[in-house]
Amino acid sequence: MYSPSISGVAANSESGSRIFIYEVEGMRQNETTDQMSQPIRRSGSVFITVPYDRMNQEMRRIARMGGKILSIRPSNGTAETNGQVAPVSTGQQSQKSEATPKPMTQAKEKVQVPVNLYKPANPYIGKCISTEELVREGGDGTVKHVKFDISGGNLHYLEGQSIGIIPDGTDKNGKPHKIRLYSIASTRHGDDVDDKTVSLCVRRLEYKSPETGETVYGVCSTFLTGLEPGADVKITGPVGKEMLLPEDEDATIIMMATGTGIAPFRAYLWRMFKENNPGYKFKGLAWLFFGVAYTPNILYKEELEQLQREFPDNFRLTYAISREQKNVDGGKMYIQNRIQENADELWDLVQKPKTHTYICGLKGMEGGIDEGMSAAAGKFGVNWADYQKQLKKDHRWHVETY
Repeated sequence: MYSPSISGVAANSESGSRIFIYEVEGMRQNETTDQMSQPIRRSGSVFITVPYDRMNQEMRRIARMGGKILSIRPSNGTAETNGQVAPVSTGQQSQKSEATPKPMTQAKEKVQVPVNLYKPANPYIGKCISTEELVREGGDGTVKHVKFDISGGNLHYLEGQSIGIIPDGTDKNGKPHKIRLYSIASTRHGDDVDDKTVSLCVRRLEYKSPETGETVYGVCSTFLTGLEPGADVKITGPVGKEMLLPEDEDATIIMMATGTGIAPFRAYLWRMFKENNPGYKFKGLAWLFFGVAYTPNILYKEELEQLQREFPDNFRLTYAISREQKNVDGGKMYIQNRIQENADELWDLVQKPKTHTYICGLKGMEGGIDEGMSAAAGKFGVNWADYQKQLKKDHRWHVETY
């Protein structure tokens, strides 16, 4: 999804000095870029000290070297250096201490949000892996799922963030094109769950020129949807903290999307239900409201409906298909009409402290959503506008529209 309103924010580094110890087994040295200060055993456990702000990067490095993390625990303050083996019995293969290490699944340290790792003056050069048409026969327009290889650098991200794309060529003044921001449609581990890719959901912008009547195509969206595998792409970012998914595994996540606004919600749902994450096992409720013009325009339709079948107690899916369905007044069925139909239940949910609501897509849907929620809240003498302000203050009402 193209996101013109997101701006980068400097990353928080207040925890950067904290040190953690990874217990790892099965590592091997096979790349010069991964050499460490001391040799590492091919079997048994080793202990690696890691600064807080490099935890994710070190996890990826360990995975590349064939290692498996057995536990993560805070350092006891000893002066160990990164990559050196912790003290063990002389001449013996390192053994686990009598005190059982804290399991990795319990290491719920807050993940640092990466921001502006690559800037327009020095973008990351990724490569297009594939483009896949998401609009089926009979649908309107062109929307593609575009996947990039980012394995050659330090570009990493979280669900709900965006990346910038600098299209090739120059503008009418002969200057390089400005960046366009797009919501990321993949989880932090990428579509292939190997930390080497990032994906976007891009609709090719096309409209009639009011002056000439000719069809005009968007510069960046046309560039992205027309990419061939192997093509270089200039990427900036990531940016954005507004749409981040909460770490609470028991949360209720309400998602309202139109068109390519589905991008961040695909990332959420894939993380919740499709990946086997040792540190995140979603057990709450995810409810997606998805508005499109025609049934063939339901992006990722097969995958969404498969998740609904597999996780009926944890995932609800509600479509609003404007050109095919009617609302109660006989008009077109828009996403705001679906919100109004379910407003009483949604009102009950948003009052719970573990509920987060996300809106992504066309700005025009916000008014109808507020109208429905206002009617439901008004039944209990609550002013919705005031209540919504408090939700935003509590970081439980998240909006990214255009």
